[in-house]
Amino acid sequence: MAEHNHSWSNAIFVDGQFRPPAAGGGTLAVHDKSSDEVLGVAGSAGIADVDAAVASSVIAQRAWAALPHSQRAAVLRRVAAALEHADGFRELIMRETGSIAGKADYEIASAVGELTEAASLASRPVGEVLQTGHEGRFSVSERVPVGLVGVITPWNFPLVLGMRVIAPALALGNAVLLKPSPETPVSGGLAIGELFERAGAPAGIFQVLPGGEEIGRRLVEHPDVAMIHFTGSTTVGREIARTAGSLLKKTSLELGGNNALIVLNDADIDQAAMIGAWSSFHYQGQTCISAGRHIVDRSVAEAYLRNLADRAAAITVGNPFRDGTGLGPIINNAQLKRAKGLLDEAVAGGARILTGGTSEGRFFRPTVVVDVHPAAALWTEEIFAPIAPVAVVDGADQAVALANDTRYGLVSSVVGTDVHRATEVARRLDCAMVHVNDATPQDEPLAPFGGTGHSGLGGRAGGDSNLEEFTERRWRTVTGSPVHYPY
Repeated sequence: MAEHNHSWSNAIFVDGQFRPPAAGGGTLAVHDKSSDEVLGVAGSAGIADVDAAVASSVIAQRAWAALPHSQRAAVLRRVAAALEHADGFRELIMRETGSIAGKADYEIASAVGELTEAASLASRPVGEVLQTGHEGRFSVSERVPVGLVGVITPWNFPLVLGMRVIAPALALGNAVLLKPSPETPVSGGLAIGELFERAGAPAGIFQVLPGGEEIGRRLVEHPDVAMIHFTGSTTVGREIARTAGSLLKKTSLELGGNNALIVLNDADIDQAAMIGAWSSFHYQGQTCISAGRHIVDRSVAEAYLRNLADRAAAITVGNPFRDGTGLGPIINNAQLKRAKGLLDEAVAGGARILTGGTSEGRFFRPTVVVDVHPAAALWTEEIFAPIAPVAVVDGADQAVALANDTRYGLVSSVVGTDVHRATEVARRLDCAMVHVNDATPQDEPLAPFGGTGHSGLGGRAGGDSNLEEFTERRWRTVTGSPVHYPY
């Protein structure tokens, strides 16, 4: 993967092409997260690049929105085809995010699905005729594009979490400026630009501006960016909400989670432990929809803990390119330090580690821990590491109360053989998404994805929810001849 082989080397993607950043920009080293090998050097945008890109996007968006829906849909289908046949995208995701092949394959397939569904979104009805009390008046509520959407994405699922916003926003006639995480400037940004270039997308409707906090801040503050969509931590989301709110700017925030997995007393323990292991350890636990709290009925707790610990101990941790590897590295040293700190604090407060808790470099063993104090940060905060804290409760009522004792409201799961009972427990949970007899990490292009409380602000992504997310309602009336008024 020599640097000179990449169109994105030392470049940003603006006006339909790759070019070096303007004065004030710079570069970003692109690292293999398992080996720390430098894969190449991407461009890093400066403030001047943001301002120039905004100006060209505003012009391009008007022409893009005026196109027939079939032409917008055709562009998205060509991008989907380019992704399906893109050489090296799987390897790029694996290297840049430290994920195993299965996770990379999921990202690609899911991103293709997002593009395909968005292409169909372009032809959805965008208005409705309203009743009116005025004779001779035609009254309609119509949906119009928001305009220019600034998208700030995280490093954990950079391709699909970007495409989940990019594709529907474009389908509905908006333009998009994307700022990917500095950890994943290529798989989360510049390589997506290559797809749009290959698909012959009109210049300016989609642009990629890798960079640091100052680039994200400028996107949020720029008066011509009509909407900000941010996926990331609650701490940063709160800052964005504060700034965007003062500007009265439309904002959608998909933030963190402290998600509960409830195991009822009639659960099949082997199945429950399998669901629990996947919920907490999948992609090193580095997803907002990972299970950060396992809440287990006392009557089955011993068996569940034993099974979950056995599954954790059997997972191979190492280089994702080696056969049989189940987990790769933690994304960076800062995240590793935070995870260890959360675990050490919990142990100092009386928690017991049943398995794991160790690391070699950034390769962190999947960990099962019990007796965590309910006030410990390991229990109350998002973990973002392969750690499964388990609490034991007496009955479903206590389980529901403990699950709801959080500021977050993203996702929960309930496991039990009596589906009716498990569903009734699920209905009592205060979160935006809930799954019965399945893992917490779930996402589909047609499903309304999002959170409440500290897990999100704004609408939902997915299916018809995207119509609300990326359009504004406009009331329009037409009267056959001018209406006369007293003055």
